[in-house]
Amino acid sequence: MEREIAVTAAQHDYSVWGLVMQADPVVKGVMLLLVLASVACWAIIFEKIVRISWLKGAVRRLAKSRDGKARGGLARRILEAGDVELETDLDDSPTERRYRVENAMRLSLKSEIHQIEVGLPFLATIGSAAPFIGLFGTVWGIVNSFTAIATQKDTSLAVVAPGIAEALIATALGLAAAIPAVMAYNQIAVALGRSFARGNSAVIEIARDLVTEDTQLGQQAQGRRARGANVEPLRAGKHS
Repeated sequence: MEREIAVTAAQHDYSVWGLVMQADPVVKGVMLLLVLASVACWAIIFEKIVRISWLKGAVRRLAKSRDGKARGGLARRILEAGDVELETDLDDSPTERRYRVENAMRLSLKSEIHQIEVGLPFLATIGSAAPFIGLFGTVWGIVNSFTAIATQKDTSLAVVAPGIAEALIATALGLAAAIPAVMAYNQIAVALGRSFARGNSAVIEIARDLVTEDTQLGQQAQGRRARGANVEPLRAGKHS
């Protein structure tokens, strides 16, 4: 019996790839699921890095000047939302008009950020669930090890090593998927929060300038109409 166990142990491939290929089908399924989850997480992470970099640049352009229409992108859409609300003919005070313009521009900014947030719940889910999925594979591998002990009636390391090794690989894959997902989720959430705060500050200043300019133009127009109404019309036969 000991000779058979020794021969079986010698024939077993203890490399990582060999352990994966010789693992139990359930453990293989867990490993495949974790690998696919890790690939999806990294794809989302790289996509968010690009989009957050774009968002930071757009917010900087929005904060620097109101010339966002010529630049296009996020600044253009936010300013267009403010202009549409500003042109709405409502009998309200400048303070109320400013609030409406701020709210419209802020909603446009939130809409852009919500589009970037797509995929973050997946990162959060993998970050919290992947270790437990790997733990399930670990438990299954340990169960296989104890089953091998009962079947072969031997407690040597050669009997339990394959199952334990498979279990540890499943645990490692779970951590490999969870750790980057958690770190990326936290960093992305912080970056989006900071970008929204900067964009909101820019929106407040732009809305104030828009309403002030519109109010001044309205007052100038009223003054011209008043001056025109006070001019005495020329009468027939009367020379100016």
